[in-house]
Amino acid sequence: MSIQQWNERYRAGEQLFGEPSPLVTQYSRELRPARALDLACGPGRNSLYLAKQGWRVQAVDGSALAIEILREQAAERKLAVDARVADLERGEYAIEPGAYELICNCYYLQRSLIPKMQAGVRPGGIVVAIVHLADPDQPQGTSTRARPGELRAFFEDWKILHEYEGSSREACHQRPVAELVAQKPAS
Repeated sequence: MSIQQWNERYRAGEQLFGEPSPLVTQYSRELRPARALDLACGPGRNSLYLAKQGWRVQAVDGSALAIEILREQAAERKLAVDARVADLERGEYAIEPGAYELICNCYYLQRSLIPKMQAGVRPGGIVVAIVHLADPDQPQGTSTRARPGELRAFFEDWKILHEYEGSSREACHQRPVAELVAQKPAS
């Protein structure tokens, strides 16, 4: 979907989920709050949760409307979130190497970002990634949907803390997903 289509969905009140992703809540609790990056954050459900838990969050999305909603929610809750509008596909945002204890990338697949996410995580830090899986008649995946096993293959040298492929366990998502939580080697 284009950024304009996402803006239309947000304007219509769609994709405005209140609860953070269960993977983000589960695995962020196991880390001492530090710097976190929420890529393709949408209206910021994960960013807001992390900020409330004491994380210093940078949130990035291509939708100016999503970032506006996130900023309004953060201000209402008196939470500090550094929310930025940047088109990730056009490379308008550079992930700072070694800067984050946690990087979240939920329901957005841009394969070219994965090595940059890996470089952005500090040793011992984690990446939480959730992407939609391609349909069975698309065994090679698509530009926005992963093929089975693809997400894990990107992190083969990392410690896998969680891996799942199948039906989404979040009611707000109906398509099958691949979930991965991976920890960057300490050395």
